[in-house]
Amino acid sequence: MTAPLLNERDMAFMLYEFLNCEALSQRERYADHNRESFDAAIATARSIAERYFLPIRSKVDRNEPRFENGRVVMLAEIQQAVQAATDAGFVSATADYDVGGMQLPLAVAAAANAWLSAAGSTTVGYLSLSSANASLIEAHGSAEQIAKWAVPLRSGRFAGTMAMTEPGAGSGLADLITRAEPADDGSYRITGNKIFISGGDHELNDNIVHLVLARVNGAPKGVKGISLFIVPKFLVNEDGSLGERNDVALAGLWHKMGGRGHTSTSLNFGEQGGAVGYLIGEENRGLSYMFHMMNEARIMVASGAATLALAGFQYSLHYARERAQGRLPSCKDPLSPPVAIIEHADVRRMLLTQKAYAEGAFALCLYGAQLADDQHTAADADSREAAKLLLDFLTPIIKTWPSEYGPLANSLAIQVLGGAGYTNEHPVEMFYRDNRLNPIHEGTTGIQSLDLLARKVPMHGMAGYQACLAAIRASIDDAQAVAELSTVAQQLEAALSCLDDTTQALLTAMGSESIDRVLANSVTYLELFGHVVVAWMWLKQGAAAQRGLNVGAQDSEAAFYCGKLQAMRFFYAAELPKILHWSTLLKSLESTAFEMQDAWF
Repeated sequence: MTAPLLNERDMAFMLYEFLNCEALSQRERYADHNRESFDAAIATARSIAERYFLPIRSKVDRNEPRFENGRVVMLAEIQQAVQAATDAGFVSATADYDVGGMQLPLAVAAAANAWLSAAGSTTVGYLSLSSANASLIEAHGSAEQIAKWAVPLRSGRFAGTMAMTEPGAGSGLADLITRAEPADDGSYRITGNKIFISGGDHELNDNIVHLVLARVNGAPKGVKGISLFIVPKFLVNEDGSLGERNDVALAGLWHKMGGRGHTSTSLNFGEQGGAVGYLIGEENRGLSYMFHMMNEARIMVASGAATLALAGFQYSLHYARERAQGRLPSCKDPLSPPVAIIEHADVRRMLLTQKAYAEGAFALCLYGAQLADDQHTAADADSREAAKLLLDFLTPIIKTWPSEYGPLANSLAIQVLGGAGYTNEHPVEMFYRDNRLNPIHEGTTGIQSLDLLARKVPMHGMAGYQACLAAIRASIDDAQAVAELSTVAQQLEAALSCLDDTTQALLTAMGSESIDRVLANSVTYLELFGHVVVAWMWLKQGAAAQRGLNVGAQDSEAAFYCGKLQAMRFFYAAELPKILHWSTLLKSLESTAFEMQDAWF
């Protein structure tokens, strides 16, 4: 069945009506760009997606990489697809011109990458991780390190990874034991084991640059004693040519339920005496440097989750329009022809839920990308600082909400297809398996919720929290001036009051109750906050859609805008009221799970 990868009209709406990305060309960094160049980059990504990634999508899923004789063996077509995207510049889409980049705004690059992700899913991770790796080195490395490592990463000659997780220290980075010994030449010798390293070994590129968290001998315990090192698969000579193999060994591959085009590896560092590593920045500041890459990767994970939700929605929508089955309850004539299943109310419910989740999640990711752009390129220092504050606060929500609700959307896509949805003749079951990885990638939902409630909300005198509420209120004020949006604006105002009331109650409880008990339902708090934020994204989309209708849109354009407004109303009617229940649980410090004892299970 031929179904669209994504909705091209919706992509244009997100960039130019929801975000007004055309205005970015007025900034110095993007002065060479305009909507035509933005669209050209997106069209190039779409072309590569449809030509190279889409034809092999199911084949990649059925033929995951193998570990043979100490090396990775994978489909040759993956190399061709990744190389095509690399040659087109998508490792360097947002990078500076002087390192071979396109200097695209992050939101535009995210839209381009969405086409690649919709066709290639996690296979695109080879590109995304390399880009994030290069960004970290450019931000915190020396000039020599940038020239030696970041430039080849940007060109696609090298690939990049982030190596944090260890067998004995998964999310608990304070307990990592990988060691780093200073050498006489200023480098270090790295010894330890890392697991679940995405893209940790392959032969798609000449070299792989691992960014490795390790502890220098004598460093403080906990996260304050972690340093960050560049540890390449192959050493690099002064002239840039490859030298001997570094002491980094592929110990094996992990085989996940999804994401089968992207290797997941176990790596041993230092089996032959120590892998050569190069310190980034200062000793014991490694985790703060790694967060540069982690935060970029968190938005990348969220965008991937939202994109898979969009792709599943498009496929199931197309199927529902073509598949004839059954008759409406009001039809009593058994000889009448079956109707397309989209005519059945429950199918429309499932499609509308997918639309609300997927387009709400993608809007949130693009908004985060815009904030990331603003913190570097906004016209004045105050605007840049405000964007940085808001993005830092919203990052746990941006990462988590799409990662949790994207798989729910994909589950509904499977259900729309009925029995066909569970077969690999259709991609929706693969979308679900791929997307189900995202709630754990780059920080589990539980960890993100602790970060939000215990750290992000109270930090800096609640400055980030108050900035978020102020931004939402500004949108409410704008919407209340539009007659068609006044009701939903009032609903969001009530939801914001519920959120604030809940937050204040929890912060008060932190001062008098067991912190463990207060934080026991932090995931519920994150879900509540996430629903309010996504409701905000839908209000902003609704405002843009209403403007489109008000200027006299006709036919398909009017239908598109009406669809946006209906999805907004659906989210406010079916999803936003859930926060009232969650608020009750949180304010009462509901503790059934917390008080459950091991032996009772």
